[in-house]
Amino acid sequence: MSRGAGLRANTSQFTLEGKPFRILGGSIHYFRVPRAYWQDRLLKLKSCGLNTLTTYVPWNLHEPEQGVFNFEDQLDLEAFLRLASSLNLWVILRPGPYICAEWDLGGLPSWLLRDRNMKLRTTYRGFTDAVNSFFDQLIAKVVPHQFSKDGPIIAVQVENEYGSYAKDIEYMPFIKEALLSRGITELLMTSDNKEGLKLGGVKGALETINFQKLNLNDIKYLEEIQPQRPKMVMEYWSGWFDLWGNLHHVYSAEDMIPVVTEILEKDMSINLYMFHGGTNFGFMNGAFAVGIPAPKPMITSYDYDAPLSEAGDYTTKYHLLRNLFSFYHIYPLPELPPLLQRRAYQPVVVQQHLSLWDILHFADKPLKSERPINMENLPVNHNNGQSYGYTLYETIITSGGLLNSKNNIRDRALVFVDKHFVGVLDYKTLELALPDGKGRRTLGLLVENCGRVNYGQTLDEQRKGLVGDIELNKQLLQDFIIHSLDMKPGFLNRIENLGNWKSMREQLSFPGFFQAKLYVNGSPKDTFIKLPGWSKGVIFINGKNLGRYRSIGPQQTLYVPGPWLHKGDNQVLVFEEQEADGKIQFTSTPDYGMAVDV
Repeated sequence: MSRGAGLRANTSQFTLEGKPFRILGGSIHYFRVPRAYWQDRLLKLKSCGLNTLTTYVPWNLHEPEQGVFNFEDQLDLEAFLRLASSLNLWVILRPGPYICAEWDLGGLPSWLLRDRNMKLRTTYRGFTDAVNSFFDQLIAKVVPHQFSKDGPIIAVQVENEYGSYAKDIEYMPFIKEALLSRGITELLMTSDNKEGLKLGGVKGALETINFQKLNLNDIKYLEEIQPQRPKMVMEYWSGWFDLWGNLHHVYSAEDMIPVVTEILEKDMSINLYMFHGGTNFGFMNGAFAVGIPAPKPMITSYDYDAPLSEAGDYTTKYHLLRNLFSFYHIYPLPELPPLLQRRAYQPVVVQQHLSLWDILHFADKPLKSERPINMENLPVNHNNGQSYGYTLYETIITSGGLLNSKNNIRDRALVFVDKHFVGVLDYKTLELALPDGKGRRTLGLLVENCGRVNYGQTLDEQRKGLVGDIELNKQLLQDFIIHSLDMKPGFLNRIENLGNWKSMREQLSFPGFFQAKLYVNGSPKDTFIKLPGWSKGVIFINGKNLGRYRSIGPQQTLYVPGPWLHKGDNQVLVFEEQEADGKIQFTSTPDYGMAVDV
């Protein structure tokens, strides 16, 4: 039986198949949730009384190298769409190409920055060519899942909050045309905060608004620019993101529920951003730079204080929202899916360690260069550069004295002389005294990309590593050996199987890798890792990068999905920069640190 008309916005209320329709939506990002749990999270969304799933599409994961596309396993967007359809959920797709999302470079691939003249989110030829190439792949996969083809997609968003960037008036029409010309036929929307509404729209797309606290003037403004059209909050911020070194943001259910109630009473549609945040696995977290002197990276957890927690637990918000949404349904809501079990596994003792200096020859072949080269322009990964992780820059010095970074370190460097740690250079600390010594010594700077800024006016400036010259005693340093350490699975496999791991009885050397085994009897359950006595680094389990940890918090635990474990021995690998405890601990409850109201 063929369907009637899709989502329409011709009057003050949406219609779907000609009948009045209210979007009750929630954002869940497939790339932040282990695939084995997609169904669990979507069922919980449906049971809360929501009828629509909203997701971004991360270009940087789907095209990690230019012309190399990945839509498999964790990135199988079509499987996610089919799952939504099988559960009778509608979908609003937000394909970018820029997505913000507190995600590295707002989802844009770092290889775009190899072009010195790159102008992201404009009609600069280097950018539009790349978008066209990506959309050729992506939109072809999406088109069959549209409402008009019996799929779940009822609307597609054109770019994302462009009104807050607004560098090129021809850009939004270009993105709109890029969607239409490839077969997108469903309702188009844009999404902006109040200020962005002035510049973020494009002819033929419904404008929607993003906020947390309700300001009636903002709703009035939306009405004025779009009389007699449906009003929608595309991002109702159910919580907020966290930054390393800050407190954990919470937005209380008592503050939130009255706002959602009023939005619904005003006959508006709503999408909860986030309904379920999930996790910034790997090195994919973004960074925040608006109104502060230097960027601050996002933490690994994207719990967001959302109605469904990082590990898929119900919260007070969830139950109160479910009660509220139930009044907008004729039939009783589905029963709540059972909670997943968790385990606090016994602590595991670290068995062996390996110094970073002992594994350099297992990384990609180092590059010799007279001047420093930023990560993105290194001739690695089939000439796509290095996207994430660490880069080690080494050069010979013949004296001590004052090392000056000239603010060219992005974002943080551990500094070594002959492999001895001497200090940290970052945005705050630009100078460091190097000890005197005889003869030729090796100066090493291990530079970490802590996460590229994902929002604001500085996207074009997000190159990482050493982005310019550094000086010792006002003399330029030259003749570098550069090691790319992006810690991809192939590299981890090579070092895990080395024969020169040392026992923990031998002197520990930092930075270093630390190996342990977690034995799981019975079927694996979700857990959280905690590392008291450790300082800062990255954790891998069975080759999967769980993300970064830092003792400064706020986050003190890292989520370990049960499906990423298996019965028997599980390989735990920790890369630690500066100090290690002899064991790795587990807990069944997350610790996101001291809380502060948004």
